[in-house]
Amino acid sequence: QRAQNEKYFDLQSLSKHPSLPIIDLRMLNFRNTNILFASLLVVFIALNFFMHFPVLLYVFTIVAYTLLLFHGSYFISSGFYIKVICSRQTENKVVAFSFDDGPAENYTLEILQVLKDTGVPAAFFCIGSKIPGNEPQLRTMHEQGHIIGNHSDSHHFWFDLFSWRKMLRDMQTMDERVKHVIGFTPKLFRPPYGVTNPNVKKAIITGSYIPIGWSLRSMDTVTTDEKKLFEKIKRNIKPGAIILFHDTSRTTLAILPELIRFVRGNGYQIIRLDKMINIEPYCQKKL
Repeated sequence: QRAQNEKYFDLQSLSKHPSLPIIDLRMLNFRNTNILFASLLVVFIALNFFMHFPVLLYVFTIVAYTLLLFHGSYFISSGFYIKVICSRQTENKVVAFSFDDGPAENYTLEILQVLKDTGVPAAFFCIGSKIPGNEPQLRTMHEQGHIIGNHSDSHHFWFDLFSWRKMLRDMQTMDERVKHVIGFTPKLFRPPYGVTNPNVKKAIITGSYIPIGWSLRSMDTVTTDEKKLFEKIKRNIKPGAIILFHDTSRTTLAILPELIRFVRGNGYQIIRLDKMINIEPYCQKKL
């Protein structure tokens, strides 16, 4: 019964937390922020007929608005533009491993071997343009019982500036590449760089994807110190965490066996992402 009542979105229970203020943080989204700041500007302009408002007040308002948009775009767990599954709200000691940016010639197969040897299931959010030439890695992921998610086809640096139609075409191209290799179409989507905005939201909704983020980012693409990476995961692991790694990272490969032993040794169960959040990972059955 408790499992049925558990919530999967990070922000759904924030306002009920006893240490937080009474303000419902779920109100802080793109639509309501626009309404708030537009209302403030209208009030300032109206009152300016009766009293002088300093220019700095307008500057401060615009800067505050811009900072909120920036925060909403670059912190995927904020749910500012679209609600994103970043963890499972649970007291059970379960976590899910996820890997981005593969399949890759270096480290993907080695990481898959570690996961096979330890019996750990994972989610791989793959880049479609990396699949040609690396089809064996993708098949191995699938055959070993891991799930494959959509991480866009191009993973373009300016992906978040694309029109929503161009984003959707990019995402659907990735789907076709996966379907061609394993016969399944991914349903889970992780935005490149974790950036969200109105166009990303429109593409996700139009394409009927389920957006997936993370609650623990390893930063293994910039951290080469194995000890620091290991300690960061140890410090921040919590029940229901979705942990973000990259199967392009030598550092992750180096610490993975010991990290799995640590996680299990502390009473955690590593379960597949779709099982932890109780969501079907593919759009259709195998052809």
